[in-house]
Amino acid sequence: MAIDLEGFASDLAETTADQLATWIETSVPTLLQALIVLGLAYVGIKILLTVLRRVLGSVYGKREDLVVDLLVTIVAIFLWFGVALSVLSTLGMGEIAASLGTATGFIALGVSYALSDMIEDTVAGVYLLRDPDFEVGDRVVTDKGEGVVEAIELRKCRLMQDDGDVLVVANGDVEKKWKRLGDRQPPDT
Repeated sequence: MAIDLEGFASDLAETTADQLATWIETSVPTLLQALIVLGLAYVGIKILLTVLRRVLGSVYGKREDLVVDLLVTIVAIFLWFGVALSVLSTLGMGEIAASLGTATGFIALGVSYALSDMIEDTVAGVYLLRDPDFEVGDRVVTDKGEGVVEAIELRKCRLMQDDGDVLVVANGDVEKKWKRLGDRQPPDT
């Protein structure tokens, strides 16, 4: 019994070419659809983040650019994650998108628990930055020490003590209990 190698090779090539053509025919529209979703999402997210940055900038002012950047970044992460899940669904990978969304939720829960102190300091920093009673140049006393407020950052405050040392205090500790002493002192610039 002789095997017709020439016929086998031509049948294999023809079958492979047919399967490739069928795959391209069915996949190209889906890929184009995913690219269109991605392109529209890019434009939409750019516009939305620009508007959000302007609105938050007018609400928070120049002094609190760090807060605006933080909020815009958080919104951007959520939006792009949603776009990624939509693109996966468009490509026919809806089950993967659902699994990825669920897994990300659990990971975010674990990360937020692990970073709870940092999140507490950041939230307290936002409140301190917005608090008109707590400003650079104020002499304050906290549970950690006393000094003149040199800087209010998103996660910590710097207090210049009378001996010239700088005391760095987590915003969560400052927000829990602080007291302004006397009149405001103008900051050294």
